[in-house]
Amino acid sequence: MSDEADGLPPGAAEPSPGAGVTTQPAADGTAGPPPGQGLNRMIISAVTEGSPAVVTTLAILAALVIGGLIIAFSDTTVLHAWASFFSAPGAAISAAWQSVAAAYSALFEGAIVNPHTITAAFHGGSVGAIFYPLSQTASQATPLILTGLSVALAFRAGLFNIGAASQWIGGAIVVTYLGYAISLPPVIHIIVCLAGGFAGGAVLGWLVGDLKARTGAHEVIVTIMLNYVMYNLLSYLLGTPTALQLPGQDNLISPNIAVNAQLPHVGGPPPQVGAGFLVALAAAGGMWWLLSRSTVGFEFRTVGANPSAARSAGMSVGRTWALAMLLAGGLAGLSGAVAIQGTFYSLNFQSYGTYGITGITVALLGRARPLGVVLAGLLFGALDAGSTVMQAATSVPVDITEVIQGLIVLFVAAPPLIRAVFRLRQARASGMEALTKGWNG
Repeated sequence: MSDEADGLPPGAAEPSPGAGVTTQPAADGTAGPPPGQGLNRMIISAVTEGSPAVVTTLAILAALVIGGLIIAFSDTTVLHAWASFFSAPGAAISAAWQSVAAAYSALFEGAIVNPHTITAAFHGGSVGAIFYPLSQTASQATPLILTGLSVALAFRAGLFNIGAASQWIGGAIVVTYLGYAISLPPVIHIIVCLAGGFAGGAVLGWLVGDLKARTGAHEVIVTIMLNYVMYNLLSYLLGTPTALQLPGQDNLISPNIAVNAQLPHVGGPPPQVGAGFLVALAAAGGMWWLLSRSTVGFEFRTVGANPSAARSAGMSVGRTWALAMLLAGGLAGLSGAVAIQGTFYSLNFQSYGTYGITGITVALLGRARPLGVVLAGLLFGALDAGSTVMQAATSVPVDITEVIQGLIVLFVAAPPLIRAVFRLRQARASGMEALTKGWNG
């Protein structure tokens, strides 16, 4: 942190926080803080002023607290205990705590690790069972990471991709057809299907970007309309025997893809993590390189920050929009590919689920940064994986996790609210990223 940021003249020594603290010469010959003091000040400043990471962490904490209150006061046992609060306050508080603790413990055991499996492993049980919750979390997170990256990439170019659902379907349609209609060797078949899934989503994304570049059509309207187009196209294809419908079936379902087209699982016998998770991590790494180390990524960020300035600098804004949406659509299509190849093995009318919409929340929570999107996807994957165990163990419905997810995004999108609740100081301009700036910064 510079002397100017602290209100000191250049070259002046910083005031000592207490008596007896000495300073050591800095590289330029001026007095500097003792070793470790600068790091301590940075940590304290990040916490008290609310850096993006701190605000996000506090948003998650606040969402879990509110979710806990909903769990507690929707429990009939807790409500019965609180009816006698003034005569037995300890019993009422204890009942609420036990209800919330039981639910969140089951959620943790279903998403991270179950201590009972560790104990069983020491007594001859399966060691692999210890990692089963984590494998479920990774499996649930994989398509969310890819759709989140799709939305995040469009954000960085100044575009709002609401059409990840249609692009997911486009990729899933192509990969399903390639998966069962052609015969190829195992590795080649997998690669061809992944490439086909990317291409299926990329075509729809490019269409949106090209329409915006040529006609000025707003990408939000176009992508929303394309969602409905693809929903109905999927219904038609899955209901037509000469198209994607499974022969002899009246249901909207496709044939299973060939074994050679299925993504392998890493980690040995069950539980294991699908190779699609590795594809998602590779996509996140590729997006980081693209945005941080390439000329194309620089153009994305520049156009996203100020299209007029980018145009004045000689950049082709229309071409950038088309390319950004092409890649964003490809990532969403890749999400459909890994879901079909690694989890479902066939396509039905419910396969697309809420991946497209949840991808938007994952991108927002991850602040449109690749690492942030991966972490946000893992968080949402953990909530999804643990919710079924929580419902089975405590009868708390899985819907509570959707409430928690919504609250997290709400709080992350409203930093002033988190600052007010936790009494954080306003972040200074120097050394702190402004939390209210756009996703394109």
